[in-house]
Amino acid sequence: MFSAEPRVIPASRLRDSELDPAPLDPATILSGAPEVFHKGIYEGDDMTIGIWQHGVGTSSDVEADEVFIVLSGRATIEIHDGPTLEVGPGDVCSYPPGVVSTWTVHETLRKVYVVRP
Repeated sequence: MFSAEPRVIPASRLRDSELDPAPLDPATILSGAPEVFHKGIYEGDDMTIGIWQHGVGTSSDVEADEVFIVLSGRATIEIHDGPTLEVGPGDVCSYPPGVVSTWTVHETLRKVYVVRP
């Protein structure tokens, strides 16, 4: 799964069945029953890259040092003690580690992310 070899991954066209289930901790689900999926692309000492998908619903999270690009879907991300971000296809987002957020996903959201440890 993880590879440093050059390749193309059709991230926006992958079927849900090509992603691995990544259930949320029930304590982080604030409304709905969002299904979450993931596909690892690369994992190294300096970064992790993957595809992440969150179904309709609301959940909370403590964020990593991350940059991500929204491939599909729409969400409102409320940053505690910070801005509210409206994100959709093509948006590039970033936040520093430790940010506490609440994700309200309006349409199933899929993103490609890069996280630094």
